[in-house]
Amino acid sequence: MAAVGGVNATQQTQQGGLACAIAADQPDPPARRKLGGGAIDDRAAAQPDGDIAEAKHLVFSIRPYHRHKFGPDVGRAIVDLKKDPKVQAIALDLRGNGGGSMDGAIDGVPTAEYLWTKRGVVPFLKVDKGLEDEADGVQMMKPLPELDSLLARAREKGVFGTKKRSVINSASPTGIAAIVKQQFEVAEQILGHGLMPIIEPEVNIKSADRAQSDAILRDEILKALDNVSGDHKVMLKLSIPAEAGLFDPLVRHPRVLRVVALSGGFARPEACVELAKNQGIIASFSRALLEDLRHQMTDAEFDASLGGAIDEIAAASAT
Repeated sequence: MAAVGGVNATQQTQQGGLACAIAADQPDPPARRKLGGGAIDDRAAAQPDGDIAEAKHLVFSIRPYHRHKFGPDVGRAIVDLKKDPKVQAIALDLRGNGGGSMDGAIDGVPTAEYLWTKRGVVPFLKVDKGLEDEADGVQMMKPLPELDSLLARAREKGVFGTKKRSVINSASPTGIAAIVKQQFEVAEQILGHGLMPIIEPEVNIKSADRAQSDAILRDEILKALDNVSGDHKVMLKLSIPAEAGLFDPLVRHPRVLRVVALSGGFARPEACVELAKNQGIIASFSRALLEDLRHQMTDAEFDASLGGAIDEIAAASAT
């Protein structure tokens, strides 16, 4: 299994009851001014309503920054966030950034190495390039022609794993099968570089046949898991299912290291209630983590709001 800074990070990733926070390093200035460093979305609130993605906002800082540059304020924001022991993992989003946090440093130490060796945070790298237009009820990932070179660089920099997102908008058996096939094919490419893939086929929670999509997705993932190469494991990042406990077979599967949930457009209270109904799944929330943050907050108000959100999400993850 992949190591971070020369240390195996699998054990920490398996621990329960911890909130997985998503940190992005390339914010959009208007969004930051409006929301104090947290655009209101969960990687899209989700993208069915607009292509606002994690990459477009800075999650944990209200201090000045420069677009396309990983500056010290972003690094300090990541460091400050990890002061809360409930934060287990941080994803670094590089879209449109050409390097971003992964090629940056904190206190002179490469970002990923610093996160693991100094703060005990497992670093993940977002590698997708966005979504194709909808076809057959789904949105596939766009092609990733430079993925191998990015993965080699990520491994060298001490990144533990990757995340990559596609979207399911309706309960199309053929469309969902295609989504899962693509996700697992790219996962094998990632595993080949010694990294841990997070497989993220998000079900649009606003779709009329959401429950059917959940069930089809579960069954397709179970089939794909049985064909994962070698003794490898993968992680799954999924929308909270309409039927509580539907993903229990995925949580228990021997080829799954961890199942994490995205909030997918739910407000935080509702997302936490729904998450708590599903044992063994922990949160990987972005929008729901940040929804109360505002630019006009003082540092103390900002920290208190973020800390309260982390506590609420961590409690929901502890079932």
